[in-house]
Amino acid sequence: MASISLLLFFLSATPLAIAQPLQTNLTLGSSLFPTRKPTSWLSPSNLFAFGFYKQGNGFAVGIWLEADPNKTVVWTANRDDPPVSENATLLLTRDGWLLLKNPGGADKNITGAVQSASSASLLDSGNFVLYNSSSTIIWESFSSPTDTILGGQRLLSDNQLFSSFSDTDHKTGRFRLHMQSDGNLVLYSSLSVTDAYWVSTTPGTEPGKKLILNNLGLLYLANSSDVNILSLGNGTSSSNGTSVVYRATLDSNGNFRLYSHIFRGNGSSYMLINWSAPENQCLVNGVCGFNSYCTFIHTQPNCLCLPGFNFTDPIQKFLGCQRNFSIQGCNTAYTIQSLKNFTLKEIPYYVVMSNSEENCSNECLIDCECEAAIFRGNICMKLRLPLLYGRRDESSTTTFVKVATERSMIPRRIDPFPNATRMGNYDNKKGMRMEILIISIVLSMFSLTVFLVSAFLIYKHRVQRYTKVSLAEEIALRFFSYNELLKATDGFKEELGRGAFGTVYKGSLSDGSRVIAVKRLEKLIEEGEREFRAETRAIGRTHHRNLVRLLGFCDEGSNRLLVYEYMGNGSLANLIFKDQGGPPDWNERVRIAMDVARGILYLHEECEPHIIHCDIKPQNILMDDLWTAKISDFGLAKLLMPNQTRTFTQIRGTRGYLAPEWHKNTPISVVADVYSFGIVLLEIVCCRKNMDFNVPDDEIFLSDWVYNCFVGRELGKLLGGEVVEKASLERLVKVGLWCIQNEPHLRPSMKTVILMLEGILDVPIPPAPAASV
Repeated sequence: MASISLLLFFLSATPLAIAQPLQTNLTLGSSLFPTRKPTSWLSPSNLFAFGFYKQGNGFAVGIWLEADPNKTVVWTANRDDPPVSENATLLLTRDGWLLLKNPGGADKNITGAVQSASSASLLDSGNFVLYNSSSTIIWESFSSPTDTILGGQRLLSDNQLFSSFSDTDHKTGRFRLHMQSDGNLVLYSSLSVTDAYWVSTTPGTEPGKKLILNNLGLLYLANSSDVNILSLGNGTSSSNGTSVVYRATLDSNGNFRLYSHIFRGNGSSYMLINWSAPENQCLVNGVCGFNSYCTFIHTQPNCLCLPGFNFTDPIQKFLGCQRNFSIQGCNTAYTIQSLKNFTLKEIPYYVVMSNSEENCSNECLIDCECEAAIFRGNICMKLRLPLLYGRRDESSTTTFVKVATERSMIPRRIDPFPNATRMGNYDNKKGMRMEILIISIVLSMFSLTVFLVSAFLIYKHRVQRYTKVSLAEEIALRFFSYNELLKATDGFKEELGRGAFGTVYKGSLSDGSRVIAVKRLEKLIEEGEREFRAETRAIGRTHHRNLVRLLGFCDEGSNRLLVYEYMGNGSLANLIFKDQGGPPDWNERVRIAMDVARGILYLHEECEPHIIHCDIKPQNILMDDLWTAKISDFGLAKLLMPNQTRTFTQIRGTRGYLAPEWHKNTPISVVADVYSFGIVLLEIVCCRKNMDFNVPDDEIFLSDWVYNCFVGRELGKLLGGEVVEKASLERLVKVGLWCIQNEPHLRPSMKTVILMLEGILDVPIPPAPAASV
C-alpha cells in the first residue's frame, strides 16, 4: 500500500503540499529506537520521517526530508539537550505521552504537550501532530519551529527561528530570525539586541503580523487577515512529472533562504535556492566569528584572520581567531597594520578627533588598551578585543590593527658556538672533539634538568591530588586551621550577616595585619558542601576590583569556613533601602551601578572559566572602605566549561531576581545574571525593593511601575522629588528594562550594558518587560 502511495506521489504534476495532508495515525504504545528498527515513523508518501537521526556521537529526535538524498533536517526536539545513546527509546505511551527514555536520565516529554494524546501522525506536509480522543490537534511541530518553516507553515508575530550551530550540529546556533510585533522581519547575530544585519520593512501603515510560506512556494509577510503585504521570494513551480517541497531555513551561516526540493517521476531529485537574505554573505554579522573578517575569494565567501591572529579551529573557521603571540602588556613591541576600505563593528571605548590616518594609527600604538582603531572622516575610534564583524567596505574607512613585531613574537636564537662557525673550526679535529664534549655536557645537563623538573612536577601533582577538597591544584589560597579562625573571630563573637547556609563573622588575623570576614557553613549537608566547593572554585582564581576577594579556607573535619577581605560599609541593600539618612546621591548610585556591571562582565567574559553568578542581588553586593561596590557570595555560582555558553542546572537564586528561564526546562546562560542585574539597576535608580506591598497596587512590582512611568513620560515619579539629569535617568531606566526582558535573547550582554550605561551606545526603546518572578 505504501509503494502505491509513493508511486502516485512521484507521478503527480501538482506540488504535493497543495493537496490535503495525508495522514496515517500512530497508535498508543508505538516505539522507536536509534539503531534497531523501527528508527522512524514515515509520512504516508514516505516524503518525511520522524524519529532518531545521527547527531555527533549520539542521536537526536527530529523530522527530516526522507525523499531528499541528503536527509535534510527540518525540525529537532529539545535541540540543546545532549545527544542520547543508542540505548534510548522514544515511546508513545499507553497513557498518551510522547516520552524520550534515556538510560541514566529522567523520562522527557519531548513535545511539551500538556494534554495526553489518543494518537499521533506525521503528515505529508512535514507536520508532526498529536490528537486527542476527538481527533483535535493538541500539539504540532508547526507551532514550535526550530530553524525552518515548510510549505503551509507560518511564523506568527513575536515568534522566531534560530539557526543551527552548523550543518551537522542542530543545537541552537548564532543567528535568529524575529517576526517582530512592530511588523518588521529582522535577522540578528549573536542573540543580541544591537546586532541586526537585515530587515524587511512592510510598506504603508499596516504592519506585518506573520511570515507565511504557502503551498505554492510564495514567502511573504501578511497582515492579520493573511493578506500579502510584502512578497519576499517565490519557489520553483512544478512541471510535468515533478513535485516540489518548499522550505525557508535560517542556515547556520546566518542566511535566511527559500529552497525548492524538486522530485522527478523517475526517482531523481535536486534542490534550488530561490531567494536569500541578505544576498551578500559577508553582510551577515558574525559569520566569521571574533577577530576575523569575511571576504570573497573566486566569488565564494571566505573567512580570514585579521593580522596578528590565527584560527581558533582551522576546520571550523567560523569560530573566529585568536592572538598568535603572548601579550606582555606595554612591554610587547608592537607595530600597526592598516587595512584600507575595511571596517569593523564600532564599539569604541574611546573616540578622539584626528586629522589624519597617521595620527589615528599613532593614537592606537601608544595606548596599551587599544587593539584596533577605525579612522573615518576626522574621527578615530579605538577598540578593545574581541574585534567584531570585519568586512571590506567601499567607503573611505581605514582600520588599524595592532600586531606584535617579529622580534617580540619569536625569541632571538642564541648560537652556543658562535666562534666555531665564524672561525671555521670544523676542519680541526681537536676543535670538533672539544665541541662534541661540550655538546655532551650540555645534553647531560639538559637531561638532568628535565629529570629534576619532571620529578618535581610529579611530586607536586601527587601532593595536590591529596590536598584538602582537591582545591590546591586549582586555586592559590591560604589554608587556615579551625583553631586559627576560632581565635581570629574571638569564638565567632561578632556576627556580620546570615545566609542560607551559614553565618558571616568579623575577625582579625593573628598578626593584626588585616580585618577579615569569616563565613562559617553550618548546614553540613550536601547543599552546604556543594556551596563550599562552588565558592572556593568560583572565586579562588578571580581577581577584580569589583569582586570580594577570597583569602583562604578551612576544611578540617566537619568544619567548612571561607575567609574573605572585610568590607567595612555593609551591603548595597543597607545603602539604598535604609530608612534613615537617605540614599546616596544620583552620581554615586550611577557609579555603584557601573561597579556592579564591570564585576559581572569580568565573571562572564574576562575570567577563566566563565562564571554565572546566579544570585545577583543588593544583599550580595558589598561596599568597601572607599565605597567601591564588590560582588560577593559565590555559593550558587555555575562555572562554564571552555566553549560552553549554556548549561542545565537546578533552580538557584533569590525570588524577585530570578530570570524567567529558571522556571522553564531550558538551558541557563550568562543572561540570567543580566536579568538579575536589571532588577538591581532599577532598585538603585528608585532606591526601593523590587516588590513592595506598602505602596499603591500599581506600584507593587517595581518593573511594571518603572515601565508605566517610562511610557507615560513620568520618570520623575521614580525619584520622589530628587532632581537628576533627565538623559542620565532615562538611559539607566531603558538599560534596566532591556535587561529584564522575558526572552533571554532580547537581553544585552554585560559588555553592551556597560557601553549603553557609559553613553557610548544609544539605547533603543525597550518593549514591556515580564512581571517579576
